[in-house]
Amino acid sequence: MATTASFIIVSRNDIPIYEAEVGSATKREDAAQLHQFVLHAALDIVQDLAWTTSAMFLKNIDRFNDLVVSVYVTAGHILS
Repeated sequence: MATTASFIIVSRNDIPIYEAEVGSATKREDAAQLHQFVLHAALDIVQDLAWTTSAMFLKNIDRFNDLVVSVYVTAGHILS
């Protein structure tokens, strides 16, 4: 089964500062835009959870079709 993971680091001001796609699945033309759309839709959930939990890894916080969003939150609240 071919899968692709999108790794994005987002600053506290919701600005992506690093993006990488890793995997063996064939690339769709709109994959980068779709990943950014799903990421920005999940940011509100992440921002609420980051201040209410001490956990640094937030697993499966959002889902869109076959895409799942899991997040690591740093002590400085930079998301990756």
